[in-house]
Order: sequence, then structure tokens, then C-alpha cells
Amino acid sequence: MSILLDIFGSVVIAGMLFMLIVKLNLFSSQTSYTSDSELKLIQNTKTLAEIIDYDFRKVGYRVTTGNAIITATEKNFVFNADIDRDGSIDEIEYSVSDPDDVTGTENSNDIILYRRVNSNTIGGPSLGLVDIKFTYFDEKSIVTNDISKICYIRTEMWVEGSDAIPDAYSNSSSYSKTYWEFTINPRNL
Repeated sequence: MSILLDIFGSVVIAGMLFMLIVKLNLFSSQTSYTSDSELKLIQNTKTLAEIIDYDFRKVGYRVTTGNAIITATEKNFVFNADIDRDGSIDEIEYSVSDPDDVTGTENSNDIILYRRVNSNTIGGPSLGLVDIKFTYFDEKSIVTNDISKICYIRTEMWVEGSDAIPDAYSNSSSYSKTYWEFTINPRNL
């Protein structure tokens, strides 16, 4: 009888060890997938921030007549600058698409940030952008809608991963999310 109890106890302990190994493997795979997804998310967010930062710092560059800023709303920013340093003033516009216009990602909330220079519109991949908001401040850092008083431009971006991360322990999945905010003081305003 004690031999049967020993065998039964060994089988139970072996089963518990097997379950721990399986759970460790699931955890390791989940962590690796999540880390890769978050790294891609941070790289995409940084790319978007660098593009916006590069252009917004040049608002009003070499503009001698007329307004440097043409339109300034939460989702649309239009300004003049010699963006390519060729001696002619360019009109640059930043706007966003509707989520329905984005294809190629699982996330139904993705939008595309459009950059138009004169009549040439460039709309790259979504890079996981789900929302963007421009806020404008005067010289005293007070929010303003008067384009002649704008001195600072704050950009807020909400970015989600393009693919949902499945949960290893349930049938659910979710998107990695990040928020990025930066304020730019264009030198030429």
C-alpha cells in the first residue's frame, strides 16, 4: 500500500513540476513578445516626434512678409517657412486622417499624420498613432487661439501598437499604449 502512495505522490509532484515548466515557458514567451512590441511602439513614437519637431522648429523661417502661421487648430496646423532652404517660402500643413482610412493594421483606432508641403501631400504609415492634439501658447505660456500671439506649440500624441498582444493566460488581447508630449518654441516667431 505504501508503494502505491509513493507512486501516486511522485506522479502528483511530477505533474506539478511539469505545470510549472509550462507556465514558465508561457510567461517567457509573453514577456518576449510584449517587450518587442513595446520597443517597436517607442521607436514609432520617437519617429513621429522627430518629424514634427524638425518642421515645427522652422515655423516662420525666412518669412519676411505675411503671417508665419496660417491655421492653428487642435488637429490641423498650417504655417509658412523656407523648409528646404531653397530661398522660396513653402506652406506646410499637418493634419490627420479618419481611422477608416487606415489599412494594414489590426487596430481600428489608427490614424495617419499627413504632412503637406505646398501641393505635395505625404501620408506615411500610421505608426500606431491614434490621436494627436496641438495646443498653442503665447509668450506668457497662456493658451491662445490668436495666431498672431502664438509663441509655443505643444504636441500631444497617443500611440498604440499596430498588433494586439494576446494574454497568455486568457483569451483576451490588448494593445500596448504610450503617450508623448513635447513643447516647441519656434525661433522665428
